[in-house]
Amino acid sequence: MSISSEAIEPLSAEAPSVWSAIREALSGAHGRDFTEGPIGRAIFILAVPMVLEMVMESVFVVVDVFVVAHLGADAVATVGLTESFMTIIYALAVGLSIGAGAMVARRIGEKDADGAAHTGAQVLLFGLVVSLVLGALGAWLAPDLLRAMGGSPGVLSHVSFARVMLGFNASVVMLYLANAVLRSAGDAAIAMRVLWLANAINIVLGPALVFGWGPFPKLGIVGAAIATSIGRSTGALFALSRLVRPGSRIRIVSRHLRFDPALIARVVRLSSAATFQVFIGMASWIGLTRILASFGSDAIAGYTIGIRVVAFALLPAFGLSNAAATMVGQALGARKPDRAEASVWKAARYNLFFLGSVGLLFVLFARPIIGIFTAEAEVVRYGVAALRTIAYGFLFYAYGMVLTQSFNGAGDTATPTWINLFVFWLFEIPLAWLLAEHAGAGPMGVFWAITIAFSTLAVVSAALFRRGRWKTRMV
Repeated sequence: MSISSEAIEPLSAEAPSVWSAIREALSGAHGRDFTEGPIGRAIFILAVPMVLEMVMESVFVVVDVFVVAHLGADAVATVGLTESFMTIIYALAVGLSIGAGAMVARRIGEKDADGAAHTGAQVLLFGLVVSLVLGALGAWLAPDLLRAMGGSPGVLSHVSFARVMLGFNASVVMLYLANAVLRSAGDAAIAMRVLWLANAINIVLGPALVFGWGPFPKLGIVGAAIATSIGRSTGALFALSRLVRPGSRIRIVSRHLRFDPALIARVVRLSSAATFQVFIGMASWIGLTRILASFGSDAIAGYTIGIRVVAFALLPAFGLSNAAATMVGQALGARKPDRAEASVWKAARYNLFFLGSVGLLFVLFARPIIGIFTAEAEVVRYGVAALRTIAYGFLFYAYGMVLTQSFNGAGDTATPTWINLFVFWLFEIPLAWLLAEHAGAGPMGVFWAITIAFSTLAVVSAALFRRGRWKTRMV
C-alpha cells in the first residue's frame, strides 16, 4: 500500500525496518504512546490494522453483492433499497462511535484509562437499548418501507431480507461501537481481528445459506441477511469480550456499567451532531436511490454493484481516516495541537496516493470489473457508468475523508455536520434530480452528482480545517 513509501523515513529512526513496524501494528502495540515519537510511524502503526480491518469489510461487501447478483436484478435491487434504510442504522452507529471515540481518545491522551472505560461502557449500553427499539420497528414496517421507496412487486417478494437486516440491527450498532472504543484507545489490532472474524463468517456462511451448500438449507436472498446478522453478532461479542478482559488498554468492569445519565447526556450531545452529520451523508443515498428507482431495477442493480465496488476502495481509505482521527484526539488530549494538525496532512497525503492509484484502475478497467458480478447487459452498462464516473473524484475523496474524520476526532462534530448538510442535501440531491429528470442525463446525472458533491466536500473541508478552530474544542 502506498502509505509505506512515506512512512519509511520516520520508521528508520526507531526500528530497523518497515516490517518491524508492521509486526508491532498487528501485535497490538500495547505499550506505545501515540502522543510521542515520529508522526509517520505512529500513523503507520495505527493505520495498518485499521486499513486491513476495512479491507476485510471491502471483501465482504464485494462477495455479498457477487452472491446476490446470481439471484437476479430484483434481488440486487432489494439489497440496494434495504441498504438505503440501513443507512439510518449506520448513521446512529457511526454517530455514536464518533462521539464516544473522541471522548475515549481524549481521555487516553490525558492518561485517564478509567475514564475512557467508563465512557465506553455507557455508550455501549445506550446504543444497545436504542438499536433494539429501532430493530422492532424496522422489522414491522419493512414492507411499507420498500413500497415507499418504489420497490417493484419483484422486490416486495423479497421482503424477508429487509425484515432480517432491519430487525437485527443491534449487531451492527454494537460492532461499530465496541470497535470504535478499541480503536480510539489505540487497540486498532484488536478491532481489526474483530471485523475479520465477523466478515469471515459472513463470507463463508452467506453463499452456503443462499445456495444451500452442504448441510445448509437453501434460503435464497434471506440467507444473505441471516449470515450477515450472525457474523456481525459474533464479531460484536468477541469485541465486548476483549473490552472486559484483564490486560486490555482499557478494561470495562462492573462499576463502569452503573447508569450515568450525566455522562450519557454528554456523549449524546457530542454524538447528536455526529449522528446527524452521518445521517445527512447516508440519507442522501436514500434520495439518490429513490431518483434511480424511476429508471427501473436494472439501473438500481447496476448502481448497487458499482457502489459496492467503490466501497471496496473507500473502506480501506476510511481506515486510514480513522487513524488520523485517533491521532488528533490523543494529541489534543496531550495538549499538542501542532502534532494533531501535522498528523492530518500526512495521513491525507497517504490517502491521496492510495485512492488515486485505485481510482485509475477503476476508470481503466470498469467493464471487466463489473462483468465479474453480472452478465446482464443493461445492469453492466449502468454499473460501468457508476463505477467510472464516481472514480473520477477519488483524488478529492482522499482529502475529504481524512479531514472530515479529523474534525470528529477533535470533538468538533458541528463543522462537518454543516458541511454535509450543505453538500449532500442542499446541493447533491437537487443536482442529481435536475440532471437525471430535467437535463435528460438519466442515471448518469445521479452518478455525476455524487462525484461533484464529494469533490465539493473536500474543498470546503480543507478551507475550514486550515482555520484551526477545531484545536480548541473541549470534550
